[in-house]
Amino acid sequence: MIRPQDLLCPKPEGLYCAPGDFYIDPVRPVARAVITHGHADHARAGHDAVLATPETLDIMAERYGLDFARAKQAAAYGEVVPRDDVAVTLVPAGHVLGSAQAVVRWKGLTMVVSGDYKRRRDPTCPAFEPVPCDVFISEATFGLPVFRHPDDGEEIGRLLRSVAQFPERAHLIGAYALGKAQRIIRLLREAGWDRTIYVHGALERLNALYEKHGVDLGPLAPATTASKQDFAGQIIIAPPSALQDRWSRRFPDPVAAFASGWMQVRARARQRGVELPLVISDHADWAELHGVPARALALVGYEDDEDG
Repeated sequence: MIRPQDLLCPKPEGLYCAPGDFYIDPVRPVARAVITHGHADHARAGHDAVLATPETLDIMAERYGLDFARAKQAAAYGEVVPRDDVAVTLVPAGHVLGSAQAVVRWKGLTMVVSGDYKRRRDPTCPAFEPVPCDVFISEATFGLPVFRHPDDGEEIGRLLRSVAQFPERAHLIGAYALGKAQRIIRLLREAGWDRTIYVHGALERLNALYEKHGVDLGPLAPATTASKQDFAGQIIIAPPSALQDRWSRRFPDPVAAFASGWMQVRARARQRGVELPLVISDHADWAELHGVPARALALVGYEDDEDG
């Protein structure tokens, strides 16, 4: 009788597949790695060989340099890749550009490792694709009943109403550089904001990478190309750390906003000095996670603040 742990089991380096001799999202350098997406707590440099979607490989090259691994293999969504006796397939996870669930099949047993995922529509990446399986290994970043994310269109509407209410102020939105920033930009475009959006320099290369992969972000400009008063009534997107940095002083009386599922916890918003919390998450919430019998799988090295 084949047990799930015969196919995938946790080790200090990460989730290990013994029959295929590879790890999924390992936290230490290994010989063979399957990477679900490009956030730093899942995609690390230094592996001998990496299998991932073409977009994730591009993201890793952008973040770590072209030599982030000795060998790279791109797998399109749905492509079956043999690893010894194991068949590996990457399917959309709906988290960020290039994000994938790892589907692992061996001797009639199918296990799916979700990586990070959300089940709601995201205009910057393909939607989450359910896969029939024997075992589903799910992340649960927001796996508590308090986390019930509102509609992202409603949150963008709150932002635009604030811009209209305070035309003399700049609106400075903290958003993670990979995924969240580009999603906010696209949601603003869909809501009718066709004006230039100003961006922190830390976002420019990843914005360009999204554009390269067909995600139209519209007119963008560095948040250094105008005088202080010219930023009145404008929207600026920056990494969350920039909200409390000296960099933010260049804007007129900025409204500090932060886009994250963690903004549902009011104490977190207060701790960060956020005036306009935007509950926009790139993870599934409680309502999208519960209802299926499950038990905890302990894995170390995966943080909750990189991509909330």
